[in-house]
Amino acid sequence: MTFNPNVRLDTSQVEDYRGSRISGKGAALGGGGGLAIVIALVVMLLGGSSSDLGDLSQLLGGDVGAGMGSASTMLATTCKTGADANAREDCRLVAYIDSIQKYWTGEFAANGKTYVPSRTRFFTDTMPTGGCGDASRDVGPFYCPADQYIYIDLGFYEDLKTKFGAKGGPFAEAYVLAHEYGHHVQDLLGVLDSGSGQEGAKGQSVRTELQADCYAGVWADHAVATGYLLSISDTDIADGLDAAAAVGDDRIQQQYQGKVTPESWTHGSSAQRQNWFTVGYKTGKPAQCDTFSGDI
Repeated sequence: MTFNPNVRLDTSQVEDYRGSRISGKGAALGGGGGLAIVIALVVMLLGGSSSDLGDLSQLLGGDVGAGMGSASTMLATTCKTGADANAREDCRLVAYIDSIQKYWTGEFAANGKTYVPSRTRFFTDTMPTGGCGDASRDVGPFYCPADQYIYIDLGFYEDLKTKFGAKGGPFAEAYVLAHEYGHHVQDLLGVLDSGSGQEGAKGQSVRTELQADCYAGVWADHAVATGYLLSISDTDIADGLDAAAAVGDDRIQQQYQGKVTPESWTHGSSAQRQNWFTVGYKTGKPAQCDTFSGDI
């Protein structure tokens, strides 16, 4: 996978707080309603269950303005074109974000709707959000509907390999971002709240997450058409599918608690996550991502 070396990158869609000393008032287990990829795992490691997630919201009160300095302007000086995206990880992520939001802007417009962009915040270790508690590397990347930002410590991509056993690769990174932007799309369409607090293998939470996976696949089908990427190979897609499998509820539960408990699932099994990403990728149509009705 390579980027068009001549395409201009829009770094205004990313705020870079890496290396900043940021503190907030919320608990380190941030995420709240942000639907973090691994929050269920964090709760299990603390001895709880996914049903405890609702109680945690009372502990999360981070203020995005508390202790936060100004975002770094480094990205604007180092990430100017697709050539930079081919050379640097952070520029590559900017290019993914630009591509994802360009696709959804066009898709919304084609259906008579207005897409409102969501910015992504890069941070190190922990930072406060505007209504979803503290973001942290342990929680993993997540979308916060309260402030419509996506939060990610880039160290999570290493965790994806070392803690969850994914192969990694550039397109695994793209999958994670596209999934979180899928939640932003759900938020704009008014369906995100319908999945909160209803866990279980066929519950609304799982259906919400699987739709975000499907939306990630839809973007992947259109990624080259956005002008940012020159090509996506079968190997790239395989890396994305591998990442999806790595964060399946069944795989995480088996690894960390030694048994699979479908009644506490919040994100779906590895097979489900791979399947719905594939549905999106093969059809390229958001309308095919209806995970809220029928069997999943």
